[in-house]
Amino acid sequence: MPTILLEAAGTTQQPAGGSGWMTIIMLVAMIAIFYFLMYRPQKKQEQETTKMRNELTVGDEITTIGGIIGKIIQIKDETILIETSGDKTKIRLLKSAVRCVDVHAEDAE
Repeated sequence: MPTILLEAAGTTQQPAGGSGWMTIIMLVAMIAIFYFLMYRPQKKQEQETTKMRNELTVGDEITTIGGIIGKIIQIKDETILIETSGDKTKIRLLKSAVRCVDVHAEDAE
């Protein structure tokens, strides 16, 4: 509609000067939501996993990422030696292959 008719009707439109700030605020809000819902919980889980792997001790019963269950019999820098089954089969693994500790050594005693 032409400007003259809008003024006659009493509905003049104001220029949208604040829309730039509103866009920036929405963008910052989206980044904050992404951080608290996605990045922060993942980082926390990684820290807990790293702590668990650094606290492995001889005698712990573990499960690997591949599903192998065994008892730790030796720990070196980045590797562990586990014993599986009754036949005393020994497997050397990286610490990063450990998914979880099923039974801690002090709990087994």
